[in-house]
Amino acid sequence: MRSFRRNAGSPAKRGERLMNGAQMKVVAFNGSAHKGGNTAILLRYVLKELENEGIATELIELSGSEIHGCRACGTCAANKDRRCSQKGDMGNAYIEKMVEADGILLGSPTYFANISPEIAALMDRACFVSRANGSLFRRKVGAAVVAVRRAGAIPAFDALNHFFFFSEMIVPGSSYWNVGIGREPGDVEQDAEGIRTMKTLGQNMAWLLKKLKN
Repeated sequence: MRSFRRNAGSPAKRGERLMNGAQMKVVAFNGSAHKGGNTAILLRYVLKELENEGIATELIELSGSEIHGCRACGTCAANKDRRCSQKGDMGNAYIEKMVEADGILLGSPTYFANISPEIAALMDRACFVSRANGSLFRRKVGAAVVAVRRAGAIPAFDALNHFFFFSEMIVPGSSYWNVGIGREPGDVEQDAEGIRTMKTLGQNMAWLLKKLKN
């Protein structure tokens, strides 16, 4: 996992960024099986805009991480300790990252008109833990990013957004659906509209975060 990155900027900007005595943070999860691929590239465009506004960011690649699906055991509801009962994988570490952040980005490639199993496992477990503990993500800012070769992006985009709405989060819009088109790693760089959409999303997310902090 990468540590949060900070962009100091001018003194005026720093004063604007440090609200309530703490710097805002956004954590992004790349649900692709490939590190540094098209989904990661799209997420980084969003994160760059947030960093330009003095918001700390972190990109976590789920590829290579062990994260199991939810067992629907109900232990999180019984214990109410902000943790999933499953141990030995990265689930609780990722949920803790979400709880600590002001904003959450979820990214996924499009697999058969749906999201990756890794991001689905994280979403299911995080949502159960959140709901069992009084809606831990309530009024955080959340946004979805999808990479696609050709078709099926909108069902995947919709699936990611279900997490935010069910978790009582606030979702900013962009100039179009948050989708980038590309097959081979780096192909999304050729999708000019997709890149513009990611940049606008980052700008709108930063604006919303600041408004909520004020």
